[in-house]
Amino acid sequence: MAATYLDKIVARHREIAGGDGRTLDPLVDRAQSMPAARGFRTALAGVDRLAVISEIKRRSPSKGDLAPDLDPGPTAKSYEAGGARALSVLTDAPYFGGRVDDLTAAREATALPVLRKDFTIDEVQVYESRAIGADAILLIAAAITDDALLADLHSLARDLGLAVLVEAHDAPEIDRALAAGAEIVGVNNRDLGTFAEDLGVGESLGARIPASVVAVAESAVRTPGDAARLGAVGFDAVLVGEALVRADDPTGLVRDLGAAPVHRRS
Repeated sequence: MAATYLDKIVARHREIAGGDGRTLDPLVDRAQSMPAARGFRTALAGVDRLAVISEIKRRSPSKGDLAPDLDPGPTAKSYEAGGARALSVLTDAPYFGGRVDDLTAAREATALPVLRKDFTIDEVQVYESRAIGADAILLIAAAITDDALLADLHSLARDLGLAVLVEAHDAPEIDRALAAGAEIVGVNNRDLGTFAEDLGVGESLGARIPASVVAVAESAVRTPGDAARLGAVGFDAVLVGEALVRADDPTGLVRDLGAAPVHRRS
């Protein structure tokens, strides 16, 4: 079977983790000495209108360049002006054109909590995320197939004060996320094997997430109508990247996406 996009990305990150010379002790010390993180989960929870997590993203593996000249600081400010509740910043370089400096610049430009959007697969990356100032990290269930590892990385992140968005694409992955202790579960409407998109994925799975857990819909959200569909099935937030970095008026689009009412899950 041919390797999928996800297979290739995770394999690349394993190579980096095994050969970039990072040592744990300095990262641990720096991570543990950081000031308190901004409240990522708090920013998304209990909202009457969809919380918008606005993304800093230059390119994607399937579509190539999206916004190669994106300046993270001004972009983050434009999102905040539209009412974004949080930021997501791609820091993966080989496939998404991201940099750690993008996260730093975006966070310094706003008062918003920032999710480090990357393919975290080991504890070194968790410590690194806190050390560079991230307020939250992403753990992708499909990329971390060992349940014990998923739970351990989640627990480590929470111990460091990071919020954790655990991403799922189907019902078994939601169950794995919840078993790992997830307080924020993302449903990705994009299949990370093929990168095909379908809002119906989120619509069919939203009710599976308990009301006590923040539910985030990811990918394929481009219009206020898309956002309304997801709010109607109980999502608390949407994470939007491509549509915003390509928008002529990202501030206005954030505002329009965030106008969708949220139907409370029982």
